[in-house]
Amino acid sequence: MPEPNPAPAGAAREEQGSLIWKLVQGVAIFYGMQFLMKQLTGGNNTQTVSTKDDSGNVVQVPANTGDIPAYQLRPSSLDEGAVWNSIPQRLAPMWPIDSNLDIVVTLSPSFVPVKISSVPEEYVALSEKGFKLGNSSESRVAETTFNVPSSVQKNGTLWGHFYVGLTGSKLDPKEPGFDPETAFHFVYPLTQYIPKKKESKTRNLLEDKPELEEEEPEDLTTGPIIANYYHPNISLSFVPDTGILNYPQTHPAIRQFVHLEPSDARDGSGQNSWYYPVLFVNTFWQMRTHMTVLNETVKTLPLRLDLGNMRNWKFSILSSVDFNSKQQAVQAAYGGPIPGGGDGSEIEMIKEMFLDTNPYLLGVTAVVSIAHLFLEMLAFGSDIAHYRKKKDNVGISVRSILANVFMQAVIFLYLIDNSQNTSWMILGSQGVGILIEFWKITTIVNVRVRPAPPGSLIPYRVAFEDKYQLSETEEKTKQYDEIAFKYMYIAGVPLLIGYAIWSLVYESHKSWYSYILTTLVGSVYAYGFLMMVPSLYINYRLKSVAHMPGKAMMYKFLNTFIDDLFAFTIKMPFMYRLATFRDDIIFFIYIYQRWAYKIDYTRVNEFGQGGDEDEIEETKAELKSLPNAEAVVTEKVEGTVKSSGADTGAAKKRK
Repeated sequence: MPEPNPAPAGAAREEQGSLIWKLVQGVAIFYGMQFLMKQLTGGNNTQTVSTKDDSGNVVQVPANTGDIPAYQLRPSSLDEGAVWNSIPQRLAPMWPIDSNLDIVVTLSPSFVPVKISSVPEEYVALSEKGFKLGNSSESRVAETTFNVPSSVQKNGTLWGHFYVGLTGSKLDPKEPGFDPETAFHFVYPLTQYIPKKKESKTRNLLEDKPELEEEEPEDLTTGPIIANYYHPNISLSFVPDTGILNYPQTHPAIRQFVHLEPSDARDGSGQNSWYYPVLFVNTFWQMRTHMTVLNETVKTLPLRLDLGNMRNWKFSILSSVDFNSKQQAVQAAYGGPIPGGGDGSEIEMIKEMFLDTNPYLLGVTAVVSIAHLFLEMLAFGSDIAHYRKKKDNVGISVRSILANVFMQAVIFLYLIDNSQNTSWMILGSQGVGILIEFWKITTIVNVRVRPAPPGSLIPYRVAFEDKYQLSETEEKTKQYDEIAFKYMYIAGVPLLIGYAIWSLVYESHKSWYSYILTTLVGSVYAYGFLMMVPSLYINYRLKSVAHMPGKAMMYKFLNTFIDDLFAFTIKMPFMYRLATFRDDIIFFIYIYQRWAYKIDYTRVNEFGQGGDEDEIEETKAELKSLPNAEAVVTEKVEGTVKSSGADTGAAKKRK
């Protein structure tokens, strides 16, 4: 009798070892995540160290200065052979990151500070004591209203003077007893000079032109128009965990908030120095739409200051993105090129989405944005594949395709005319759609340039000619197409004329070109869904939807619902936003027709499309293997004759 196989015991040991290994991996991942979170949040590391200075006094110094001595323990002279560098290479914090701070913020039209005691009370925007540096739960709020200085009304800068020091120290550099080791002062502009977007001038086209001609000389100014903007909400955030900075490689957005100690002191190597705690004047969430343009009509302004702490990674991201977006806006205003196009306002659009959109809706939009691009590619691909394989014009409304090319071209020109209010994603998809519609025409009819009839003003004309002799069903399709368009003209032309008259009388436009585009696109958006009506009518008369590009239609209709969601989040003209809902009507009618006119996908349909290709190929292989595969086998069943090869042989799927 054979011995029992010991494999199960080995397998058990392997399974036990695998379980232990998984436990070790889990523990390692847990502690790794804990370590990573401590690096991001600061953890519970020692932040302050007590030591004695050269005089024997006990001092509190920061514990995160690395190999650079604490500022309180700085050497009085350089090491032997060391060279003093005017630009410090590395910077260490001067104060412990858990210090208690006092802070005062005053407003002034002058860059030069004055005594804090001489500043009028209305211009003292913030005065806080005992603020805990590094405490994420610490926050202070101050609100005030002040009279706008006359120089600021005349395009001057409103400066904020920031006085920061350890609790109990003198904050005012103008007062005796001020010690730069325990306090510092800096200024930062609270107004922003931003290039104004060029606003298109509009007028009622039926009125006379003198008013427009009087304003035209203003357009002769070269370059952008810079305006002085003010935002009533400012966030101030201390960044305690910046650590040791490599000063020459620091991003300019970060460097503007790094304030070095003023005595040009260096460590023994002569290469390194120290800096005060970073106070980030956060303007990232200041939207231009919420700002006030300062001029002589602005007499008083409100101000709200929010004081708190911020992590270094967040400070680096916000300051860098804000700095770069403002630089791009200025560059675009002066006509400079910007990578990816645009005018530098794309970041502004994204920030508006975050501020003005419900977080749940924004999260869903972020997910479906990827789905939208994916479905749009699938729709384009399926549409092209369908028309490449299609060999006839059954069920196709040629007039609808021609009209669709015209309408999409009108929409594209309208979006370009309103490019400041249009996303590049919308423009790109619209342009690709026009190219595909043009290509569809060439697959259905021959596009030829023919001599025009005698007496015509234009010597040549574009003619659309059938590629071949139309079948009976194709002739019916052409007839139904003509009937549908006849009724569409009866319904649509009066509406177009009425809308054109109303727009000309009651609305203002930039020019006659803009008026024609606006009128046409308004009609397209309002009645454009009628272009799908001929196809639905042809489906109804043929009692079939087998000729329709099913996959492409489903992809497009799924995208219409995504467009409905985008209509509330993505920046686009109002008329384009309204038009996203019209396609839903066509979708539900098409869904009903698919339900009413069933399609059997296991057979070739009446238009020579569809069928199970694998089954056809398998049947052909079986017939070839039979000795008399080409013979037609007939059977007589209850007095009737059935042909079990003729029908299936006649129905072939077109390649």
